[in-house]
Amino acid sequence: MNRFCKCSSRVIGRIIWLGGELVFALITFVALTVTQAGIPSRAVRALWLQRICQRALRIFRIRLSVVGPVPSRGLLVCNHLSYLDILVLAATTPCIFVSKCEIKRWPVFGWLASLAGTLFLRRDKRSDVVRISREMRHVMDEGGLVVLFPEGTTSDGREVLPFKSSLFELATHQPHALSAGFVEYVLSDGDVAEEVCYWKDMTMLPHLLNLFSKGGVDAQLRFAKAPYATGNRKDLARHLHAEVLRLKALPFKGAFDGKGNEAGFQQCCSEQSL
Repeated sequence: MNRFCKCSSRVIGRIIWLGGELVFALITFVALTVTQAGIPSRAVRALWLQRICQRALRIFRIRLSVVGPVPSRGLLVCNHLSYLDILVLAATTPCIFVSKCEIKRWPVFGWLASLAGTLFLRRDKRSDVVRISREMRHVMDEGGLVVLFPEGTTSDGREVLPFKSSLFELATHQPHALSAGFVEYVLSDGDVAEEVCYWKDMTMLPHLLNLFSKGGVDAQLRFAKAPYATGNRKDLARHLHAEVLRLKALPFKGAFDGKGNEAGFQQCCSEQSL
């Protein structure tokens, strides 16, 4: 009974906290539109999202560690497990995400994604790849970082799904930096595959409320540079998939000591370690 009451109060507290952070996000975005005399550039919105996501980590008590050279420009490809991936990636480095257009309809996260300048792809319209590729190039030409989840969906994390290559054509002809990333979670009081990963036919609200009942989540981001010489988009997809698999094989080095410390960041390894 005491444990139930504790979990209930934790969930209610985090819901209130999330509501307050959403108000803060809206106020700061409105302030940006005033100071920028209009809708801010994607670079400015990426910095805004980074600040919002860094604050959001505390709501979920995400204890984040980062391994390897954090990318700041070019194209980053990463595995995809949950909506939490957006929080940990954006909190780590300012970036612009490529996402399926259905995300726009998600409560909370869809709204934030739109304000943050996310590039929404219509997967039912093959010609939309050309438009998204053009917008990705524009972001990278301006020195920004584009994040792509080439699996095309989320999973339970047991394997990295094959990469879809349609958006890699751009990278085969451009001089921009290429990076690979891998995100992994540990949940001491639950099952990562069923309670952190957001996949199958899960629905947002029950998943979110259950996640709020947890004591905290350990998360790790592993990065590596992934230079690529020449070839076609399918070769590039295989090259980047292999690099993500290599990062997956590295041991988890968490930033959390198991004693309930406050959420935060820790740079675990140097670039040379990868």
